[in-house]
Amino acid sequence: MERRWEADPSALFVRRLGKSAQELGNSDERDQCPDIWQLDNGDIAVIGRDLTSAYRSRLPAGVTLATDERLVVIPGNMLSAAKADIPDA
Repeated sequence: MERRWEADPSALFVRRLGKSAQELGNSDERDQCPDIWQLDNGDIAVIGRDLTSAYRSRLPAGVTLATDERLVVIPGNMLSAAKADIPDA
């Protein structure tokens, strides 16, 4: 079955949305670097903690994860800081 949307692995990082983990106090500059980036094709890349296995059995009705998808969690203040960079629909 063909998907309506497919991620393009050749897309490049264009700009960070919001502030870096360091600016928000969410990183000690080692390996704790959640982030949100816009790609050159308009898609968004989210770097966060992979909690797929922790949430898979507790997803709300109507929410599914394909075998090649992961549920990632980022700090709430990171998404709030990105709000100004995300255009209205």
